Parts: sequence; structure tokens; C-alpha cells
Amino acid sequence: MDSFIQLLHGFETALSLGNILYCLIGVSVGMLVGVMPGLGPTTGTAILIPLTIGMEPVSAIIMLAGIYYGSMYGGTITSVMINTPGEAASVITCLDGHPLAKQGRAGVALGVAAIGSFIGGTVAIIGLAFIGPSLAEWALKFGPPEFFALMTFGLIMVIGLMGQSLIKGLLAAFIGLTLSLVGMDPVSGAVRFTMGVPELMSGFDLVTIAMGLFGLSEILLGMENLSNSEKPAKVKGLLPRREEWKPTMKSISRGTGIGFITGLIPGTNSVIPALLSYSVEKKLAKDPSRFGKGAIEGVAGPETANNSYSGAALIPLLTLGIPSSPTIAIILGAFIMHGLTPGPTMFQDNPDFVWGIIASMFIGNLILLFMNLPLAGVWAKVALIPSKLLYPIILIISVLGAYSVNNSLWNVGVMMFFGIFGYLLKKLDIPMAPIVLTFVLGKLMETSLLQSIKMFEGNLLLFFNRPISGILLVISLLILLASIYAEIKNKKSHFASDVEM
Repeated sequence: MDSFIQLLHGFETALSLGNILYCLIGVSVGMLVGVMPGLGPTTGTAILIPLTIGMEPVSAIIMLAGIYYGSMYGGTITSVMINTPGEAASVITCLDGHPLAKQGRAGVALGVAAIGSFIGGTVAIIGLAFIGPSLAEWALKFGPPEFFALMTFGLIMVIGLMGQSLIKGLLAAFIGLTLSLVGMDPVSGAVRFTMGVPELMSGFDLVTIAMGLFGLSEILLGMENLSNSEKPAKVKGLLPRREEWKPTMKSISRGTGIGFITGLIPGTNSVIPALLSYSVEKKLAKDPSRFGKGAIEGVAGPETANNSYSGAALIPLLTLGIPSSPTIAIILGAFIMHGLTPGPTMFQDNPDFVWGIIASMFIGNLILLFMNLPLAGVWAKVALIPSKLLYPIILIISVLGAYSVNNSLWNVGVMMFFGIFGYLLKKLDIPMAPIVLTFVLGKLMETSLLQSIKMFEGNLLLFFNRPISGILLVISLLILLASIYAEIKNKKSHFASDVEM
């Protein structure tokens, strides 16, 4: 009941004219980012964070959150209409969404995706509203050992789940952890790895790094292929046939559960729930051969899952201060930039802010539902804007954004460096997400570890005397060993197949 009352107060904040406008701007920009092939929520959020400088914190986060979950909707449209995923999670939607469009049922695919996304996103926000405060209250009992163990678990999940190669995942994680060590030691104040550069005394800025790794590197990659060729299909009829409603709603309910649970796990991303949902739907189908040829369940399940995930992923951020995905890590940077520290005390110390954000997400999901259904064809045409016009605009916004973080050309140079660095890493198929996540987690882990060592007077075995930290560390070790075993097995199978050839 207390959560319900707080949520009503949140609507007072969210329904102010200014915040409704920022929510509308956020979801609209999110849709635009989503339909633009190659951008996606992480890149869009990273590039646009500097635009929030000078805004009220609640308005800034309402707009950035709108960009985040709005881009999840937008990526669906180009996947269905022109077989071009706007962001990574929408790759799964291409498998059945575009075949439906070729059958003249693009409207049905988009309608089902919009309904599923609305349901999944709304259920996740309800979960955030009613589970979040309880989880935050429980998290208040956490000490440094528990936070260290939880972040270690998140780090291992990052390494185990990101990319196809464990070695490349480990390398990316190592890069992120190394970058997090630059600057001053959080306990002793000793200066490390600055190479005599005064600007590095406070370490690298998360937003600047993210803009380079995700934004600028994506522009460099996109410039290699500037063609937009396929014309979008026509949208006719938005609702499935009568006999298709039952399996569709079952897929939506399963996708909601899968997305919500995945969003609670640190180190995941929206691709994982979408892929899991698609696999589950295919296994449960009476005729799995329909998948890949235009099965509605293949659109409904994954689309619901990735939007449910986007809402649930905010729970670890707001309650524990731990980002569960690269985009959430960038939003964490926005919190810090606006003088806010997400964590267990946020629901107590900043209730108007937290509940205003949650209420705005209800409003944003409703706006997106109305924007998606009648305007799907218009959004698909936006994706056909020539890249040679689009990329210079994005580059200018990125440079201005990097400069505005601290009004310094140093940040522009850092962004450029990480943009080229990110481009080279992408060419080597080294995943970007672990770098950003471990950069954020590394700083938090170091502080918690040093505090724990002081508590335990140097005896690290005492981590296992505390039930929560002990269990999490054991689970982390098992996941790491399983990942190593899977990698060795995979290498052996590839070697055997090469020998046979």
C-alpha cells in the first residue's frame, strides 16, 4: 500500500507539463535512435547525455530513460519492414518479423510487437514499483563484503555472457578494469597510471569513454557501408487473426517473465532475453518448422522479453547502485553527473526523484504504444535517411557533447581516442559492453574490497563466513569454471572439424 501511495506522488511529479514534454522528447528520440541501423540504446544514450547538463535531475533522467526504452520499440520497426535491426536485440525479430512483412502482414507483426512491448514494459515497471523498495530495504543490510561479492558475480556474468569467445571477453574485462584504476586510489589517495597528465588525476569520465567506444566507433564502422536500399513494406491491419490470439498472449506472458528475470542479473543485455524467449517459443511450438518463415510467436515473445528486460534492469541500479547492462551503466554516469548516487538509500533519501522516474515510465510506455501502432510506416521511412547525411550530424553532436561535459577539449580528444580504439576492437570482434561494465564495476569493487580487507584485518577467507557473500562468490567461481570448460570444449570441437576437413 505504501508503494502505491508513493507511486501516486510520483505521478504528481511526472505529470507536470515540463516532465511530460521531456518524456515525449525522450521516447521520440529513442524511437529515432532505435530505427537507425547500428545506433541502438547504448550509443544513443551515450551521445545524448551531455544535452542534459543544466537540466533538473528528475527531468534529465526521465528523458534518458525514455531514450533507453523508446529505442527498444524503434528497433522492431526496421527489423520487420526492411530486415535491418536498429539495435542488437532486434536481430531476433528479423527472423520471423520480416517474413511476415513479405507475406503482407507487416502490420500484424508490428501490432503484436507493440502490444507485447507495452505489456512487458508495464509489468516490469509494476515490478520495479513494488519489488524495488523491498529490495532496497534488504540491501541496506549489505556490507562491503556483500557488495564486493555481488559485483564479482556481475563481473563474471559479463565475462561469461558477452561475446562468443571467453578469451576476448576476458581481454575486454581486463581493459575496463585497467581503465578504472587510472586516477586516485579511493582509500589512500595515491595517484596511479596518470603518466603525469593532470587531467587524469580524477580518472577517465564514463560518459566520454562511452561516447567514443559506442558512438564514434559506430560512425567509423557505418561509413564503410553507406547504402540504404530496401524499401519498407506497406502496413495493413495491426491485429492477428482470432485463432492467433491465444498462442500470441502465451508468448507475451512467457516473454515478460523471461525478460524480467534476466533484467535482474548483472552483466546481461537485451539480446539474452530475446534469444532465450525465441528458443523457448520454438521448443514449445507444435510445429517448430514455422519459425523463420513468419511465426507470430517468434515476434511476440522476443519483443516482449527485451522490453520487460529494459524495465527490470533499472531495479539493480536504483536499489543496489549496480548497472546490469551497458546502457544502464551509462545512465548511472548520468546519475553521478547530476549529483545522485543510486543505491539502497535512494528510495529513502530521494523518494520524489525515484517515484517520479517510475511514474514517467508508465506514461512513456503509453505514449510509445500510440506512437508505434499508427505511425510504424513513417518511422520505417526515417531509417532510409542517407547515412552520408546522418553520420556527420551524429559526429557534430558527439563532439559538442564531449566538450560540454567539462567544457574541455581534453574530453573531445579522449572521445576521439576511444572512438578509434573501439573501432579497432570491433574489427577484432572484441565486445565493447564488458569494457564499460567492468570500468564501472571495477571502481565499486575496489572500494568494497579495500573496505572488506580492513574489516577482516587481511583475512580474505572471512568472505565465506558471511552467507550472502560466500554463496555469491562460490556461484561466481562455478560460472567461471563452466565458461572455461565450455570454451575448451568448443575449441576441441572446432579443432576436430578442421582435422576432418
